[in-house]
Amino acid sequence: MTILWWHWLSFGLILISAELFIPSFTIIWFGLGACFVGLFVYFSPGSSFSVQLFTWTAASSVLTVLWFRLLKPKMVDKTTAGMSQEAILGEVGMVVKSNATPLEKGRVRFTLPVLGADEWDYTSADLFQPGDYVRVSGIDGHVLKVEKT
Repeated sequence: MTILWWHWLSFGLILISAELFIPSFTIIWFGLGACFVGLFVYFSPGSSFSVQLFTWTAASSVLTVLWFRLLKPKMVDKTTAGMSQEAILGEVGMVVKSNATPLEKGRVRFTLPVLGADEWDYTSADLFQPGDYVRVSGIDGHVLKVEKT
């Protein structure tokens, strides 16, 4: 049986489709390699199966290495989603409920909601009165640590 160009193209599309069900982001490169071999065989139909297999292995390997070594490291997630510490540090808010002692919790309100809420409990070594502005210096669970601005 002779392997035709459309066999490789079909095999490549099956592998690319399999990526939808097995999200490893590796199978897609072997599928693209098979599609490349399909194009190669289309333009040089006399190539032997061993040459086709070597071309598929080489193309798949090159694409996989390019992805994992060059492209993927540049796609680092730079958002602070899911990292409350980084998202809230340095935010300035207004005290709406004072803390009578350094161990007591107060309440601070932000102009724009921070991590889904515009009011948060806070603790501080300093005592604040309603209307004072404070800056977030840390977070401990659901309680902010604040300091004077």
